[in-house]
Amino acid sequence: EVQLQASGGGLVRAGGSLRLSCAVSGFTFDDYAIGWFRQAPGKEREGVSCIEYSDGRKYYSDSVKGRFTIFSDYAKNTVSLQMNSLEPEDTAFYYCAAAPKSNFVYPLYGFAYWGKGTQVTVSS
Repeated sequence: EVQLQASGGGLVRAGGSLRLSCAVSGFTFDDYAIGWFRQAPGKEREGVSCIEYSDGRKYYSDSVKGRFTIFSDYAKNTVSLQMNSLEPEDTAFYYCAAAPKSNFVYPLYGFAYWGKGTQVTVSS
């Protein structure tokens, strides 16, 4: 069974940093892409970043490029999102998701499995 669990959210001041982690189980990394998404109250869900294991491609939305970094730890079965220079606009509920290689269309399509999210709040 594919399972994902996000953690690491919290309250931080603008300019600060947080690291989110997505613990994954039930599948082989090489056959999936892992993505991070976020949704703020009253707004549509936004794809933030993803990492594709088959060729190592990474994607970042324009809103986070240069500030966020996605990376994986095979030994720990986790995919993390390092978030630096946080802005109040980054406040949202953050989710991680997995897309099987057969479904995945770079950069943000085909995500079939979703984990419970974690809240990130950035104060001004």
